Amino acid sequence: MAELVDILWRAAAAMSGWEVLATALGLAYLILAIRQSNWCWYAGFASTAILSWLFWNVSLVMESALNIYYLLIAVYGWWSWKHGNQQASQDLPIQRWGIKQHSLAAVSILTLTLISGYLLAQNTSAALPYLDSFTTWGAVVTTWMVTRKVLENWLYWQVFNSCAIVLYIDRGLYLVALLMALYLVLAVVGWFTWRRDYNAQQNQSAQWQGA
Repeated sequence: MAELVDILWRAAAAMSGWEVLATALGLAYLILAIRQSNWCWYAGFASTAILSWLFWNVSLVMESALNIYYLLIAVYGWWSWKHGNQQASQDLPIQRWGIKQHSLAAVSILTLTLISGYLLAQNTSAALPYLDSFTTWGAVVTTWMVTRKVLENWLYWQVFNSCAIVLYIDRGLYLVALLMALYLVLAVVGWFTWRRDYNAQQNQSAQWQGA
């Protein structure tokens, strides 16, 4: 136990102020996303700008590239939540995917993981290329789901954040790994919160149709 405490203490001392700030902004992003607040995209943009630089410095090539994507998707996500509804006067509602869409997502993630993992392993010094690729492509698809308010995104995050914890601990990014652990808990909250709101939407829609 004393050895474990000593390891955690030394890890905490090694954390940079930038990592702390990125972690705080990342946590703010998720809490605001659960509340369906468009401010989540501002926090997400700032957090990922910092993380893209941190990941590059520890040779997580795919994770660094992922955060460049996050910068772009944060802009789209803000627009989509505010203007993506066919009824221009309303914000984008929560929706659900069918088995066909989930199957396509799963096949795409696994295929891209194998391709990029192989290329990284053969041509770069990237650390844990296949795990890095899996969490990256999984996050790409799942973040897209968030921009479209797909309810099941919270279940996808449970898988990819669990893998990311292993990845970040291996690279010594302990505070970011802790953030992923918090994300696992908050993703459960997000699932139940969005499912409640989705059911409320369905009931309201049924009432309008019956009126």
